[in-house]
Amino acid sequence: MRAPEASHVTTMRDAKATRAGQVASKRGSAKGRAGARSRRRSMLRHSPHAPPMPASQGVTAHSAGLIDAQAAPQHSPCAKKTARLKGMLNAPGLSFLMEAHNGLSAKIAEEAGFEGIWGSSLSISAALGTRDNNEASWTQVLEVVEFMADATTVPILLDGDTGYGNFNSVRRLVPKLEQRSIAGVCMEDKLFPKTNSFLRSTAQPLADMEEFAGKIRAAKEAQHDDDFVVVARVEALIAGHGMEEALKRAEAYRRAGADAILIHSKERDAREILHFQKEWGGRLPLVIVPTKYYTTPTDVFRDAGFSIVIWANHLMRAALAAMQETAKTIYANETLVGVEETLAPLAEVFRLQGEDELERAEKAYLPKGGLVARGIVLAAGRGDELGELVKDRPKAMVPIGGKPILDHILDSYRSANVRDLIVVRGFAKDTVDVQGASFVDNDAYATTGELASLAAAESSLDGPCVISYGDVLFKKYVLDEVLETQGDFVVAVDSMPADSKRNRRKADWAVCSEPHARKTLFSNVLLEDVTTNGQAPRITGEWTGIFKVSADGAKVVREILRTLPERDLATATIPDLLRRLVEEGREVHVVYTRGGWLDVDTLDDVLEGSAFH
Repeated sequence: MRAPEASHVTTMRDAKATRAGQVASKRGSAKGRAGARSRRRSMLRHSPHAPPMPASQGVTAHSAGLIDAQAAPQHSPCAKKTARLKGMLNAPGLSFLMEAHNGLSAKIAEEAGFEGIWGSSLSISAALGTRDNNEASWTQVLEVVEFMADATTVPILLDGDTGYGNFNSVRRLVPKLEQRSIAGVCMEDKLFPKTNSFLRSTAQPLADMEEFAGKIRAAKEAQHDDDFVVVARVEALIAGHGMEEALKRAEAYRRAGADAILIHSKERDAREILHFQKEWGGRLPLVIVPTKYYTTPTDVFRDAGFSIVIWANHLMRAALAAMQETAKTIYANETLVGVEETLAPLAEVFRLQGEDELERAEKAYLPKGGLVARGIVLAAGRGDELGELVKDRPKAMVPIGGKPILDHILDSYRSANVRDLIVVRGFAKDTVDVQGASFVDNDAYATTGELASLAAAESSLDGPCVISYGDVLFKKYVLDEVLETQGDFVVAVDSMPADSKRNRRKADWAVCSEPHARKTLFSNVLLEDVTTNGQAPRITGEWTGIFKVSADGAKVVREILRTLPERDLATATIPDLLRRLVEEGREVHVVYTRGGWLDVDTLDDVLEGSAFH
């Protein structure tokens, strides 16, 4: 295909440069007005009659650097995005908009590098499971694009079909889009309800030209932001009305105030739209959608002087193909094997959702909790006794009651206002992707034990904290009792299993200074030993796996971890640590409980856990 003549290309470029200069001039005037408004606001702030600002308003989480403003949900001033879209239309060179149909796809488009997004009517309706015939109401579309705008920082041009009715509908639509930081709307000159331009073999009827020009005027007069963009989409070529009619309509819409013309074609090559561009002569920026003539080299569009190319539905179609293939494979094979490794990891989903920002916000805004605000969960082990359930995930990620054991544990911590949560991973660590926790790894999990995992989290032992296991569920009241008990070292011991010597299995049995009784509620009960021998004398209960240390206690534990010989560190357990503390004469305080926790060791425990929470 032959490219346009050089003289014509130069003319188009010159026209775009002229428009860019006009836009810059307008921006300068607007900037002057904004400066005057700013000075008036400044005078008001410093007026002796203005109320003083409360001291608490002087520093916010944003100004103190606690929260990443770019990572938080975006509600940028509408003018910022509108000016950027208008700049794309008027600047020299070719710009691109990528289709998106929800917040996730919009964020993916922005991260790929696109400077703007096309809110495709076809894609949004498809994602909603409806036809592209205005079956989804304009308010439903509005809700979708609001999520898209919140998830991104780039301008969005909404595919507004025919304007969802007559001029009055358009007058309602434009302010609602501005309120949601949508940068512009594109409307097509067809009848409401619309039919997709690539459907039907017969020509579709067009709207009356003057009536549609009235919609354009209504849209421009309804906008509050001078930079809000209204694009008029000319359907005359697709409808078979010819070039003369297309040019006539485009000129009418230009006179009505449109900021750009989208000239649409369903031809397999670009000759038709290149002919239109040549005849149009640069009167307004031109936007094209090369869905049908996609084989045309992009440089042809660039050299011809088009302003924006829209890739109109490709993220939706890519997702559709991937979902169909995945669903068919899982249905046919009745397993996730062969599929899971081809999918985006859950960690990527959480990243796109902005989970890191939420975690920082929680630290900035939520109550800090009591004296203990940190929990360390040792979850590096596989848990071989659970067989197939831990074939490709650690025991901590085995689901109970619809979510992983680890999620239940973290929820219990949060319910007690322990919110700074660290998880030590090991086996199949990439599958440990729960939200709201930081991770450290014991990559030598296969040849080391519990104390080595705690050593991996040594840097987190810099203040009061609670240490527990990744396979031990517990109720909030158990943790509350531990948190409220004073002492450098505190453990929770369940006295109920000690009632029957005959049923004592291999476990971490506690020998304490006093057995659980009414009087011990007011006594200082201390740990004297921990043993795995259920028949040992003076057993008063089973250690629950919950261990709290104060700031001073954390220093002691760190020093033990640092000085323990490497061979001993590799094999030592938390009960070994407790015994050493007792042997050194340190007081390990005991909080008695009766039930309220579950050590998930067997398949029966997994079943019991379903009723635990």
